[in-house]
Amino acid sequence: MVQYIGKRLLAAIPVLWGVATLVFLAIRLVPGDPAEVILAQSGGSSASLAQLRTQLGLDGPLYVQYVRFLSDALRGDLGRSIFTNRPVIQTISEQLPHTVQLALAAMVIAIVLGGVLGSIAALKSGSWIDTLCMILAVIGVSTPVFWSALLLILLFTTTLHWLPATGQGDLRHLIMPALVLGLASSGTIARLVRSSLLEVLNQEYIVVARSKGLSESRVVLRHALRNALIPTVTVIGLQFGFLLGGAVVTETVFSRQGMGRLIVDAILWKDFPLIQGIVLLSAALYTLVNLVVDVSYAFLDPRIRHE
Repeated sequence: MVQYIGKRLLAAIPVLWGVATLVFLAIRLVPGDPAEVILAQSGGSSASLAQLRTQLGLDGPLYVQYVRFLSDALRGDLGRSIFTNRPVIQTISEQLPHTVQLALAAMVIAIVLGGVLGSIAALKSGSWIDTLCMILAVIGVSTPVFWSALLLILLFTTTLHWLPATGQGDLRHLIMPALVLGLASSGTIARLVRSSLLEVLNQEYIVVARSKGLSESRVVLRHALRNALIPTVTVIGLQFGFLLGGAVVTETVFSRQGMGRLIVDAILWKDFPLIQGIVLLSAALYTLVNLVVDVSYAFLDPRIRHE
């Protein structure tokens, strides 16, 4: 297992290098640069523009900037934000906990709701209950996040006055954003749990377990559901990695701090170091989540061994 994890970590190096290269080139192919954005606010001559580009290190050849960026990144230095002059790592470390909190809360809701709906649909396959569960799952998948967010604000804030609509704070500020993202992810999980569980319930060992007189709940929970979780865990890992990258729409609608709003602001201001740092961190988190998912397969199914 240790050897497998080591190989996966080594394989992540070229992936991160590719991501770093792509984001470096992509943001520089877009017309304009941070110097133009800064001087657009206060005005300035072409001489001032050239001087500012020199100060920001944007006047050198592209390959020189690229080599400097990679060498600094290898030392753990992602540079300083152009507009706040604060270290990129410090800026990200302040915003990441808010996104992690939101992502964890959303995934708990998605796993519980999706797992329950999918299991009920599989056990009542072909009935009106199955149809109802799948309709709810489709609604969760197809409803835009911004629309469901506005509906929840209308219900819980405007009508019932139960929850605050925006801002950071205690658990009451987290409920609606987490519920919005959880509902969006639960539909996919529910459909996958249903299909996987139906496939497992038709296996011979399930028939044998039932013939031994085991209760239906024990057959489903102990024998069937565990083996049906492997494809579901894969989807959960992918969605969790996506949420860690920043739930842009949700954080914007609810005026929450986090990686989503941070990357939007960085792109609007063409803050090159901050954009590069956020994308690199998101890629690293995504790779780490996928590794955890792969390792979890061996615990869900003892027949799977990582060499």
